[in-house]
Amino acid sequence: MFYESFIANRYLRSGSRNSFLSAVALISIAGVGLGVGAIIIVLSVMAGFEWEVRERIVGTNAHVIVLRHDEAMVSDYRELMEQIEEVPHVTAVSPFVFTKVMLSTDTETDGAVLRGIDLEREGSVTRIIDNVSPADFSFEGTEGLPGIVLGCELAFRLRAGIGEEVLVTSPLAMVETPFGAMPKVRKFVVVGTFDSGMYQYDGTLVFVSIPAAQDLVSAGDAVTGIEVALDDMFLAGEVDERILDRIERYDYNTVNWMELNRNLFTWMKMEKVVMFVILLLIVVVAGFNIAGTLTMIVMQRTRDIGILKSMGATSAGIMRIFIREGLLIGSIGTAAGLGVGAGLSWVLDRYEIVSLPGDIYLIDTLPVRMEPLWILGVMVAAIGVSFLATVYPAWRASRMVPVEAIRRQE
Repeated sequence: MFYESFIANRYLRSGSRNSFLSAVALISIAGVGLGVGAIIIVLSVMAGFEWEVRERIVGTNAHVIVLRHDEAMVSDYRELMEQIEEVPHVTAVSPFVFTKVMLSTDTETDGAVLRGIDLEREGSVTRIIDNVSPADFSFEGTEGLPGIVLGCELAFRLRAGIGEEVLVTSPLAMVETPFGAMPKVRKFVVVGTFDSGMYQYDGTLVFVSIPAAQDLVSAGDAVTGIEVALDDMFLAGEVDERILDRIERYDYNTVNWMELNRNLFTWMKMEKVVMFVILLLIVVVAGFNIAGTLTMIVMQRTRDIGILKSMGATSAGIMRIFIREGLLIGSIGTAAGLGVGAGLSWVLDRYEIVSLPGDIYLIDTLPVRMEPLWILGVMVAAIGVSFLATVYPAWRASRMVPVEAIRRQE
């Protein structure tokens, strides 16, 4: 072991002889630990929130959606799906019908977004079916009525349980009656409810079979568009261009999950960076404590510094002694903060102690996800601040003249 490390460790351990210096050193360690722990907990919660929202958005929506430019229905969708399936990274496709409707029960009325889906294909494109209860539901319904699946929040507002009838009105599809043009109305029976964990989906979405949706909007055998699933959802921006090149039709357009939610995820990433910078100020304050602690240690060890220099210690060696002592304080604080932050993050994730109002925060539990790269960045930043805090006191110690240092303590 180099003599600088030996002396730095000895100085730190011998601080207990001076209760004041010992207390200041402990405060410095606690300050670094508090800052590191706070940063890890906050960043883990924010990373968990971003990951959870992304998974639930992608779980309810496809990675890429193919639509017509003019918002018309797609009549030759079967041929189109065969072409899209040949594009690299595409794992599954499924047609869908999309429209806005009004739902009515005996006592309540509410607006909703209706999606007609193909049960045989939908499970390989999204995770909608996995969230439906009961799991063995069928769109065949009962008593000749087609089945409908309601979001759990929407079902609660409509007071519609499984087996109850719901009137679905499509204001975009008109039928001629003796009294003039009227919105098309169809009766459905509730065969299930789904719970995605996101209030905006659970409170607005309903699902029916594609034939039932086509009948409701008078679309014949056409669909609104095609959902596409990829083997890597982060390739959506690249694959959607390949899809357009493959189908070779200029009247089609593609949108992917990143484009649909660009503002949300950009805001999340920016907020994470801003919170990291703000919370890093706690570590900076702890760095000032480290600088103050080392300054007082230098004043206390003036005679020792003079003796070391008279014995042949160089100015660089003296500087390394106090830099290593400051880094030791910062490292102990960083390790303590890492343990506290990671431990509390694990507890929050394991036991779901904090619940959230889903209508405000999109999800109903506090998600936690520890990202190794961010944790490594926090540790590097904390130790870097600790190092910068040691430079000036160590430099002042290295500038002392041996004779003057010894005389000052006589």
